[in-house]
Amino acid sequence: MQRLSAAKWGYVTRRVPAPSDALLGAVASVPRLGDFVVAKVTKLGAHEHLENPRGRRMRMYPGDLVVGAWGNRYATDFYEGYLPGPGDGVHLLTSGGLVGSVASAHTAKQGPTELEVVGPLTDGVGAPLNSDDVAVPLAVPAHPELGTIVVVGSSMNAGKTTATSAVVRGLSRAGLCVGAGKVTGSGSGKDHWAYRDAGAAVVRDFLDFGMASTFGYPPERLVVTMSAIRDRLVGDGADVVVLEIADGVLQDETRALAAQLATFADQVVLAVGDALGAMAGVQMLDKFGVSVSAVSGLVTASPLATREAAETTGLPVLTPAELAGGGAVDLLAERRSVIDAEASVPAGNLADLSATTI
Repeated sequence: MQRLSAAKWGYVTRRVPAPSDALLGAVASVPRLGDFVVAKVTKLGAHEHLENPRGRRMRMYPGDLVVGAWGNRYATDFYEGYLPGPGDGVHLLTSGGLVGSVASAHTAKQGPTELEVVGPLTDGVGAPLNSDDVAVPLAVPAHPELGTIVVVGSSMNAGKTTATSAVVRGLSRAGLCVGAGKVTGSGSGKDHWAYRDAGAAVVRDFLDFGMASTFGYPPERLVVTMSAIRDRLVGDGADVVVLEIADGVLQDETRALAAQLATFADQVVLAVGDALGAMAGVQMLDKFGVSVSAVSGLVTASPLATREAAETTGLPVLTPAELAGGGAVDLLAERRSVIDAEASVPAGNLADLSATTI
């Protein structure tokens, strides 16, 4: 075993409690979802930087030792990747430190950064470490006083994180204690810091509950995780919770979670890239008994596409600026009397927020 003082640690390792005490195991192990792994960079590709546990992008060089975690990736505009089998190449699937083997790639992307596995990450007594080993305990089931808003999308890069951040911004500006969470995806600090920058008082994600990437885990576990993130945010003091589900509703795990939203979410925002995505997304969610409260996302970059989406769905189509202004507060209209009574902003000013921008 050897210590890893000079290694570059990826974001997916952020819950390892004492990296200085972790060791490089001497015996290679079969890749398993969530196992932490030490690897050497042999050839740079699409990922030239590694995001560290605090979110800083670190330049990588051939020969660097990196610490990441085994996992799968589902990204329609980047890589499809899985745990490697015998003879498969080993690649960096994300800048956050997810390690696997690329099965397919978007034509616009370079080949992957290539790695050579050195060994597993172990604790001080030589036992391999897994993301499950550093997960937070489940909190007592709890519902936020002012409700749960879930942002789901028609596809990857439909504007989900931007819409989620805008909702967080609008609610936090109204004086509410907002908890934000990412339910599924691949471990990255970008979403965490986007929510924080928007004003979230507390942030949680799937990494806190033992997954470096959620693709490939049983849907039942993800359903439990969605509730666990909400419960933990409420336990952390949030009186309203905003959650983002990754990818689009055609993705298996996202579809399984969307099927739970009728009884889980108080409000659902659908982020889409175009009017057809809005129509199809609303129809698909309707099959699950889920009522969409508003549409947002990349579609709002075009006033014409916005009008198309509004006409085809009959729903309000809100830009991020409108959500951050007053639209997010309006999503809580059914609980408006509670907001007026509890928010630090006077009731009359809550209405005024709808006229403001970010």
